[in-house]
Amino acid sequence: MPTELTENGLFAGGGGEAYAVPQELLLKYGNRHGLIAGATGTGKTVTLQILAEGFSAAGVPVFMADVKGDLAGLARAGSESHKLHDAFLKRAATIGFDLSYRAFPTVFWDIFGEQGHPVRTTISEMGPLLLSRLMDLSDAQEGVLNIAFRIADEEGLALLDLKDLQAMLVWIGQNAAEIGLRYGNVAPATIGAIQRQLLVLENQGGLKLFGEPALDLFDMMRVGPDGRGQINILAADKLMGSPRLYATFLLWLLSELFETLPEVGDPERPKFVFFFDEAHLLFDDAPKALVDKVEQVARLIRSKGVGVYFVTQNPADIPDDVLGQLGNRVQHALRAFTAKDQQDLRRAAENYRPNPRFDTETAIKEVGTGEAVTSFLEAKGAPGMVERTLIRPPESRLGVISPEERAQVMAEGGLAGKYEREIDRESAFELLKARADAAAKEAAEAEEKVAREMEAAREYKQGRRYDDASPWGRTETPRRTSSSSRSDSIAATFGKSLARQIGSSAGRALIRGVLGGLFKSR
Repeated sequence: MPTELTENGLFAGGGGEAYAVPQELLLKYGNRHGLIAGATGTGKTVTLQILAEGFSAAGVPVFMADVKGDLAGLARAGSESHKLHDAFLKRAATIGFDLSYRAFPTVFWDIFGEQGHPVRTTISEMGPLLLSRLMDLSDAQEGVLNIAFRIADEEGLALLDLKDLQAMLVWIGQNAAEIGLRYGNVAPATIGAIQRQLLVLENQGGLKLFGEPALDLFDMMRVGPDGRGQINILAADKLMGSPRLYATFLLWLLSELFETLPEVGDPERPKFVFFFDEAHLLFDDAPKALVDKVEQVARLIRSKGVGVYFVTQNPADIPDDVLGQLGNRVQHALRAFTAKDQQDLRRAAENYRPNPRFDTETAIKEVGTGEAVTSFLEAKGAPGMVERTLIRPPESRLGVISPEERAQVMAEGGLAGKYEREIDRESAFELLKARADAAAKEAAEAEEKVAREMEAAREYKQGRRYDDASPWGRTETPRRTSSSSRSDSIAATFGKSLARQIGSSAGRALIRGVLGGLFKSR
């Protein structure tokens, strides 16, 4: 049996005189969610790493975001030449852990496609609620976004990427009068505000996130021939420059798992484990509707066999309704310098089942790097008594890997080439563009017909042509004024100009601006 596994679960640490009780996370309660908290530099990353190793060894696929770039070491075995090797051996001996270095099956992902396989979703899959959160829209703006999704569904216009949504919004703006009678008022200013936010999103990486091929969730849930679960690592160091994009993407991924996976009740081990690092970004300034959605997903997704582990600096970052559902807890040191820090420390200590051997609040202040106060669910799902724990050393490499090593892992992971080439199939933008082409052609044909009839009229008027079959007959045709002539051909001239500009990006923007006017009657 792998050394990181006990008979019933994952060995987390413990042992020694001061840490007499070994700590393990029972696999059958791995889907009851968890919390990893502590100040910067106290060892949260190592805890994250050893739990990922344990779940993988038990055949459970894992997803985690690599915020600092130092979780990539899971793909490579630890080394005796590492500067912490002696310290790891000493700790392993103290807690009774047989340390042996090895790598774990790892797949790298990256929204930007630079440090991992590209990971994409579509506008439709993201949905109006998460998009509104992503762009920080007001209630009125969110309402218009919902209208755009509704009409796109009714008209069979697929919303796959940003240009699809931009074209759809312009169409709605140009047809606001008719749409308002059915769905409510759509103000041009509201459309403009959403378009500006879409531009911001585009600059933050939205062009990379939205499109096809979209992520197949089951490519993240693979188990290797040796029975170990795949560890999925999202490169997030660059993504953290857009924290709202980071948080919204992870919430989308969690929601997709909830909506896609079947009910399995309480399995003997989780089907998938999801680590949500920098979890405070999910809840900062989040509207109540979004917090309610997170709470609902956290409450119900465990019956799909999915465990969710929130990683943050302070438990106070997590709303109480969500915090109350996190049964497995690893609390690294908290610093209490201010009155608020002291209040948060007391609150954190109150969330644990007391241990008569020590004071929990004091222990949370005193534990050093690589130590923690832990509580894991016991038999029948009851919270375990809080314990001071020495976290076991990792078997994989602690720290970063080289670009060459990363490229090798990607090439050998079985997904090379599946997501690298972007697909741009027919969707809302292309369908609306096709209608614009047809309208331009009709306008050109109408202009030519009018020109022919006007020429025939002029010839008849000047006595150069006499034709009983002429549409003008034998009667004198009223002279058309030059202003009338110009007015008749405006639509045709505009259509020709539009058709000439379609191929360029400026032309595409122009099409979006006039789609509503061209197709009011269609």
